[in-house]
Amino acid sequence: MLGLSALAQPAPPAAWPAIHLPTWSQQIAVREAWLTKRHAMILDMMRRHHIDMWVIVNEEFHDDPLTQFIAPARPYTGNRDIFLFIDTGTSLRKIAVTGYAEENVKLFFEEEDDPKPADQVLPRLYTQYHPQHIGLSIDAKRGVQRSLTHDSYLFLAKSFGSDAESHFVSAAPLIEEYLDTRIPDEFSTYKTLVELTDQLTRRAFSNEVITPGKTTVGDIRRWLYDQMGFYNVTTWFQPDLRVQRKGRVPATSRGYLAVEPESTVILAGDVLHLDFGITCMGLNTDWQKEAYVLLPGQTEAPAGLQRALANTNALQQSLMSRSRPGRLAGDVYNDILADMKAAGIEAKVYSHPIGNQGHGLGAGLDAHSPLAPAAEGKRLRNGSYLSIELNTATPVSEWDNQKVYIMEEDDAYLTEDGFQTFLPRQTSLYLVNP
Repeated sequence: MLGLSALAQPAPPAAWPAIHLPTWSQQIAVREAWLTKRHAMILDMMRRHHIDMWVIVNEEFHDDPLTQFIAPARPYTGNRDIFLFIDTGTSLRKIAVTGYAEENVKLFFEEEDDPKPADQVLPRLYTQYHPQHIGLSIDAKRGVQRSLTHDSYLFLAKSFGSDAESHFVSAAPLIEEYLDTRIPDEFSTYKTLVELTDQLTRRAFSNEVITPGKTTVGDIRRWLYDQMGFYNVTTWFQPDLRVQRKGRVPATSRGYLAVEPESTVILAGDVLHLDFGITCMGLNTDWQKEAYVLLPGQTEAPAGLQRALANTNALQQSLMSRSRPGRLAGDVYNDILADMKAAGIEAKVYSHPIGNQGHGLGAGLDAHSPLAPAAEGKRLRNGSYLSIELNTATPVSEWDNQKVYIMEEDDAYLTEDGFQTFLPRQTSLYLVNP
């Protein structure tokens, strides 16, 4: 039975390999090394998107979601801190207009020891450079691209000068390319985070956590929260569990299986689904896996459930092999569904970019999202990370031909040969002993 003693003992059993994350100070150092390489990309990106000056404003107690990716990932408490990237015509000039001077900011930006007020610095910079296009986080469909507050907008318009507002433009395309571009240095760290996500998922779907007939959905969710505390990571969404049971019509939400109530007790014969991800070092994972709770006397899942998972594996393979850098997301999506139609598989695909945000910016493969029309016209970017999120519905003979939905999600990266997953995909259901 999962009780308080189990929840209070978060350390992994010896059977599982230890996963070590850097200390917080080490994480800061690693992220600042990444930032140096990220800054080296900015000038070319600004020129591709016709931005002469890029301005990010961070409000105290209301951090801009871009700040930790364009400035050192440290606390900012200067009331209103402004970071500017300026194309001088020959090079990139980076200036921080902050409430307090900070030596680590000076590693990346020009910053005065005794900072002058922004309403003195900004008009001088505007007069000096006369930028035709001042990129701001405005006029976009995604939160990270439209994060400039109303008061900060008015402050910039007033401070830059009388005609500056007419040169304000949306920096959304620049922000998308910047956040959707992964650097090689991030790869090993991200893989470690995926490994931790996978290990916690496997442990959650084992008898370490689950005692059929006693353990509830809420017990599993709380165990995952405690594990995240043990590893000093957070999450960008609540861990969700779904339960499919023979003879029970599953509840739905927006066309998908609904999240199971926390009070539901896990029973032998159940098919379990977990949607889980972690956040660490400015990176996010997203993971979905399936388990089967064995009935007394069983040693493996029924053949019909195994075929259901095989159908989802076929869907995954189609997505991975059809994708190529430069292909339109809409074309890839249509090819995947054509493959599934030819194979007689009922399928849904709702995959999304991932990285600095869980639901990241870039070319997703999702016709069900409100953003789908825009995403369909985007081209897949080499090296981008994608959460391959999808499902198939398969009638299972052992369940009197009741449809069983096998939902899988794997984090992957795009290569010239298609998407490659960071870890091997799930090809057999995880088994929980009765």
